[in-house]
Amino acid sequence: MNSLPTSLRTANSGFTLIELMVTIAVLAIIVSIAAPNISTQLANQRVKSTTAILANALKEAKIESRILRQPLTLVYNDNTKVINIQNIVPNKSATTIASYKYDAKISIKSATTSSQFRPNKTADATMYNICDNKNAASPRQIEVNNIGSIVIKVGGVCT
Repeated sequence: MNSLPTSLRTANSGFTLIELMVTIAVLAIIVSIAAPNISTQLANQRVKSTTAILANALKEAKIESRILRQPLTLVYNDNTKVINIQNIVPNKSATTIASYKYDAKISIKSATTSSQFRPNKTADATMYNICDNKNAASPRQIEVNNIGSIVIKVGGVCT
């Protein structure tokens, strides 16, 4: 009947097109389930990272103010996504001591865009809310009180 040897007739190796299509469909379903969770994780990581950057900048301003024995001001610009520590002397231009950049997908919200630390261990009481622009992540909050204590909290208001 068949002129091919038995070893060639039964040696069907490989995948059929149907098997490959089913495998790709299963992978697509798994990826579609996992993708939103991954984007939320990335957004949370961006918020945590920006919170750490702002907290470090606040701590640096506090310490440098004592070391230099001068008042220093932390100023942030949410449009350019830059945090600067500046020595602001009346009737002179501000001198930037340190500068930090944060993620473009994050916004910092506060009643004021600056906070001053003085060498006598006092500071302007300020509350900062760190938010994801698409509200995909849990916001964080940094509170600076009058004695310059810096406290990081989970939560906050992002409007």
